[in-house]
Amino acid sequence: MNRAVNNIKKLSQNLSGKVFGQLSKDIGIDLGTANTLVYVSGSGIMINEPSVVAMNNRTGQILAIGKEAKRMVGRTPGHIVATRPLVDGVVNDFEVTEHMLKYFIDQVHKESFSLLPRPRVLIGIPSGVTEVEKRAVIDAAMNAGAREAYLIDEPMAASIGARMPVTDANGNMIVDIGGGTSEIAVISLGGVVAARSLRTAGDEMNEDIVRYMRDEFNLLIGERTAEDIKITVGSAYPQKTKLTMKVRGRNLVTGLPSEIVVTDEHIRDALSRSVRIIVNAIKTIIEETPPELLADVMQHGIILAGGGGLTRGLDKLIANETKMPVMKMEDPLTAVVRGTGIVLEDLDNLREVLIDTDKMAPLR
Repeated sequence: MNRAVNNIKKLSQNLSGKVFGQLSKDIGIDLGTANTLVYVSGSGIMINEPSVVAMNNRTGQILAIGKEAKRMVGRTPGHIVATRPLVDGVVNDFEVTEHMLKYFIDQVHKESFSLLPRPRVLIGIPSGVTEVEKRAVIDAAMNAGAREAYLIDEPMAASIGARMPVTDANGNMIVDIGGGTSEIAVISLGGVVAARSLRTAGDEMNEDIVRYMRDEFNLLIGERTAEDIKITVGSAYPQKTKLTMKVRGRNLVTGLPSEIVVTDEHIRDALSRSVRIIVNAIKTIIEETPPELLADVMQHGIILAGGGGLTRGLDKLIANETKMPVMKMEDPLTAVVRGTGIVLEDLDNLREVLIDTDKMAPLR
């Protein structure tokens, strides 16, 4: 009789665990310097918001996160600061990053009742981060409400998001140009064979444009204006049609508002330094790639991902420099988060692509 009762209790617990496990919404996160994207198991990409947090320095209170906070950039009084808790793709402010992650996790689970188990969270991080930086991301996710936290290299996640056969014995090359970092990697058999993580990416390109406008036109502009210029007329290769844009800023000579017209040629000149660094890094990875895998890359081509991959003519420039075909993937901005989603949906079979965090020491 007792054995039957115990069996019934065990069966009840197992069924309960399965039901709660199905109701829990596992989450994949592309924790980017510029934007954070969140994939929810069974629902797809549900959140795409700027990685910006607005804080009141007098009280330490967080006033806004995401789109609301980005609208405050450059428009706040002295005691309110709109800041990015991630710099170059890694955690710069642990507590603020934790608050931001908790906000996004709560957004996903806000309609759920409190008895549901906490979600499993998979986070894409740059391939060049240190063990301490990896542990900071894991701890931030756990403190923000994750049941389990896993990490995956961003180039690996982007490759999976691009539906590249990363677990096969073939060479796959991806260039993922984000806001804070550019990730260049050759992947085979579920592992990274050769990789570079550069701090030259979208944010650095914006700074290049700010410097160029100051040095060439004596015009002071902000980061948001520089990004608008990059998107509107930016290019890495000569264009068939001339592109122009009116730019407003403050004249550094007179101190008064001023308006000028810039062309794609101007901005191509402004971006040339950053573009050259990325192209040279791609060449270096090609030199380090084993010949057999390089033959595969020559056949299948290099895949461009990330917001920087949308730069006009960048694919043509890389193709000319490397003598290999280069393709822009469909919807490159969501490549990493879609990759985390694919891994989450088949975690048991794709565990080999995750970063091993079992031996990491906790933060002191």
